[in-house]
Amino acid sequence: MPEQFTGSVKVLVSSGSLGSGVREDEIEFGLALGADVIATDAGSTDSGAAYLATGKSKNSRGAVKRDVTLLLKAHAKTGIPVIVGTSGQAGGDLNLDWTRDIFVEVARELGIQPRIALIYSEQDKADIKRLNQEGRISPLAPLGPLDDGTIDECDHIVAAIGVEPFIAALEGGADIILAGRATDTAVLACYPIWKGAPWGPSWHAGKTGECGAQCAAERDGAGIFLTIDSDGFRVEPLTAANFCTPESVSEHMLYENADPFRLIEPGGILDVSDARYVQEDRRTVRVTGSRWIPAPYTMKLEGAAAGQYQTVMLVGIQDPDVLADIDGFHDKLLAALYERTRKSMPADELGDFHISLRMYGWNGVTGQPLPAGTPPPPEIAAMFVATADTQDLATDIARACNPYFFHFPAVMTKELPSYGFAFTPADIPRGQIYTFKLNHVVALDNPLELVRMVWLDLAHKGSAVTKETMHG
Repeated sequence: MPEQFTGSVKVLVSSGSLGSGVREDEIEFGLALGADVIATDAGSTDSGAAYLATGKSKNSRGAVKRDVTLLLKAHAKTGIPVIVGTSGQAGGDLNLDWTRDIFVEVARELGIQPRIALIYSEQDKADIKRLNQEGRISPLAPLGPLDDGTIDECDHIVAAIGVEPFIAALEGGADIILAGRATDTAVLACYPIWKGAPWGPSWHAGKTGECGAQCAAERDGAGIFLTIDSDGFRVEPLTAANFCTPESVSEHMLYENADPFRLIEPGGILDVSDARYVQEDRRTVRVTGSRWIPAPYTMKLEGAAAGQYQTVMLVGIQDPDVLADIDGFHDKLLAALYERTRKSMPADELGDFHISLRMYGWNGVTGQPLPAGTPPPPEIAAMFVATADTQDLATDIARACNPYFFHFPAVMTKELPSYGFAFTPADIPRGQIYTFKLNHVVALDNPLELVRMVWLDLAHKGSAVTKETMHG
């Protein structure tokens, strides 16, 4: 990085996540402001482990292709790079390849021939075992030390990259960068840092803009515009009607981050304890005082696995006896469902099964008791969940429990009620469940050690793809 950066870098953040709905008018607005790069995140762990375990995106292909078309049209018009992180929702190799195919398809349809860098960050289990044996992997709460058995259980393992692999791709002349799992912030910070902007403002701008217009006062928008200069950055929405405030910008440090002043990233810590947020004009907030504190280089490891199978049933309940004592009804019904299952099915067939009830409208989200005196709701939705080793077994458990679930009385001396079941047939096979197995960090000397880079040159005559693999 040069000793003194005197220019500015303008980052057009097209949306909080690729496929969530890029707005064409916002892209044009950002291009008119002189954007140097278009950057966007494309995934997260927010929606659970299924997308890493299966290698599938939660967004529809059509929605992603629509967004990609708008981004590649902007690239074709201006020549500025497009950078995408955590491709395909989870950033595994399958997720990245799925996103790659959409970009290649759209490029062909538009008649353009960009040079595409693919940054893979999925890990081989043998490598993770070796790193663990070397003492380079540490757990993040609430998990404990990693063992080989847990590694073997994972269907896919990824490492979240920082800015360095993106910078390597930019140095290689990439028009488009599609990355596997990456920190949301690195996707936006990499280009300014590559251009020589200071690391503190670059990382802070990236954190601020990671969710697009969510850092604006009005949430009616997709993207945001960041301008990073020698001692700070500016943030403004991509529509003239929207605006940012010091509160809307500063509060984003708390998004997915327990500490409002420090954010840990690969290779350092963003410290905003001395940051100042000033309303520069009606739409724009200027931020100064952000600092980057170098630290030993670590990357977060995420691993996901498929598990047992589930079948669910759902009823709506307005019975006043149930609503008068929802916790008591829950406990009595759950005990009856377990008893019914064990009496109805041979023990050697049941295996490791589990039944749960979730009372939505009461405590279905937390599962925790509410304070004494909490008034009853007008109705609740009770969800039955059977978990078992096979789908057929989970469904058989649900069917065995069906009469009790729909007719179990809160007061045993009264006539049997009939609750309002939502669907018929009542039992809904949900398929496999997925869980995260790894929540660890790995210490590295080389930021590119766990990265593979593949180049696609769509201008290559006779083939849409030429490959060059680079290991850190």
